[in-house]
Amino acid sequence: QVHLVESGGGLVQAGGSLRLSCATSRSIFSITVMGWYRQAPGRQRELVATITSGGNTNYADSVKGRFTISRDNAENTVHLQMSSLKPEDTAVYYCNAKWGALVSWGQGTQVTVSS
Repeated sequence: QVHLVESGGGLVQAGGSLRLSCATSRSIFSITVMGWYRQAPGRQRELVATITSGGNTNYADSVKGRFTISRDNAENTVHLQMSSLKPEDTAVYYCNAKWGALVSWGQGTQVTVSS
């Protein structure tokens, strides 16, 4: 199992930026895919972005060109840089780790974008 701790959420005005971080309790090299998901009130949890151990990235169409996922192998941390934020980006953002048949989730961090 791996323990994930998110940080960096908060309140920001539309057009602003935030950087989310997800610290892992084990070496990030051993985790096949790490990602960020989000869940807005009354909606299902949805994929935001993923990054593989090889550095390949994938983004939801709604965030392409605005969000960037990256990994810091030395710090065992994954970041999500969010720019040009929109009110519809408001949600609880969750970090996710997958390796083999195992999946772990963080506790979530709230991002609120005001118009």
